[in-house]
Order: sequence, then structure tokens, then C-alpha cells
Amino acid sequence: MSKTAKFTQFIRQKLLTKNRLILINEDTFEEKFSFQLNLMNVFVIIMISSISLIAMTTYIIAFTPLREYIPGYASSELKKNAVELALKSEQLEKDLQKNQAYIESVQKLLRGELEYAVFDKDSIAAKDAMVETSKMKTTKDELKLREEVDREDKFNLFEKAASKVSLVFFSPVKGIITDGFDAKKKHFAVDVAVPKDTPIKSVANGTVVFADWTPSTGNTIIIKHREGILSVYKHAALLTKAQGDVVKSAEVIGLAGNSGSETTGVHLHFELWKDGFPIDPTQFINFE
Repeated sequence: MSKTAKFTQFIRQKLLTKNRLILINEDTFEEKFSFQLNLMNVFVIIMISSISLIAMTTYIIAFTPLREYIPGYASSELKKNAVELALKSEQLEKDLQKNQAYIESVQKLLRGELEYAVFDKDSIAAKDAMVETSKMKTTKDELKLREEVDREDKFNLFEKAASKVSLVFFSPVKGIITDGFDAKKKHFAVDVAVPKDTPIKSVANGTVVFADWTPSTGNTIIIKHREGILSVYKHAALLTKAQGDVVKSAEVIGLAGNSGSETTGVHLHFELWKDGFPIDPTQFINFE
């Protein structure tokens, strides 16, 4: 018999030789369990187990959501969601910047802060031309005509703004009107005399865009409503709402008082604006 045949026979005997695994009670030496196996059986079991494990892992990675928890794996859905979230966050940031700029402009307007424009060469040249033009003499009749036209244009704008209002307003307070709306005197509000600490209520649903103290108007709150309408409440003794709060119609937003330098007694200074133009509140609200 050749060496190759002997080696093959030796391997076959090793693989096919049956062995018995026996479990015996250590105290009584009683046989509890036993079974026969050989190296071939062990090899087959290991191969089947390995193939099953590989197949199961492949199935999990390819067809189940668990694949998303594998480090370094990125699905198309995850990428899509990430892009959508990035776009939404960018849009929210832009909206936040616009709202912040709007609120800052309202605050500066209430505080009387004015920003001076920075002129370039073209604007300076235009300014010089305007100065030269202003040197031209105009008659008294022309000046009077210009003033009347300007007044009529302003009143027309006020009337157009008022005609576009469709909201139903709730009265902020009930009292006596001591000073009414007068565009000619540039008093774009109504002053309502009320007892101290009278609750001030929102005229409609909206969002508080300004709630702070100013030297001239004291505690002031401005609420933005739909249709481009702003309601303004000045000289309050106390504000119960803060900037960014959402308020409902007839909800208390403060208490009437006499705060600020531009006041002579306890009252509510109330303004109503539509698209940047003041409108007479008494056209929509009964204060008495």
C-alpha cells in the first residue's frame, strides 16, 4: 500500500471514527446523557451553522430596517430626510431673521430712533441737483395747492386702508374718549379715559410683536393681526404679555395707567394701523 493510500485511510478513520460523549453524575456515577459523533458530523454542523448565520446576516442587511443601525450605512431615505430638514431649517432661519428685523424696526420707531442713510457718489449728485432745484422760487398759491394735494392724498390712503378692513374688533376698554382720531393734527389714535388698573384687552386674535417700556409712551404693547393690521396700546401701568405671545380676542394684555412722559392722566392711547396706514378706531370699535 502506498503512502498516499495510507494517509487517505488514516484521515478517513479519523473523520469517521465514532466517539461517544457521556454526561455522568459525579456522586453516583449514573449516566445522564450520551450521544455518538465523529469529526465529519462536527464539520458538517459547523458548516451548516456558518452558512445559516451568513444568510441571516445578509437578509437583515438587505431587507430589514436594522441595516440603518450599521455604522457607515446611509440609505437614500435618510439622505432625503436630511436634505428636507436642512432646507426647512434654512427657511426657518430666514423667517426668523425677517421677523427680528421687523420687530427691531417697530422698536426703533416707538423709541424715536432714526437711522441716517449712507450716501454714495450718485446719491450725493442727486442731492446736489435737488438743492439746486429747491432754490427755484414758488408762489404762495403753489405752496398752498401742494399742501392741499398732500392732505387729500393722505386722507385717500387712510380711507382706502379703512375700507379693506374686514375683521370684527373687540373693545380694548370702555370709557370716555378725551381725544379722538385727527389726521390733520397727526393724532393717529383715540385717548380713552378709564380708572387706574382697568384691564386692557386685545381687540382681536394675534401675536405680540412688541411689549416693552419706552420713555415717551411708557409701557407699550403692539399686536399683529391678520390682514396686515396692527393694534397699539400705550401708557399702560402693567403689561401681562411678552413679545412672541399669541393672544386671543378679548384676552387681557395689561392694566391701564399713566406711564411715560407724554401723558397727563390715566388713560389708554389706542392706535389701529392697516398696511402701514393709520385708521380711525371709532369706525370699528365702540369705546363708550
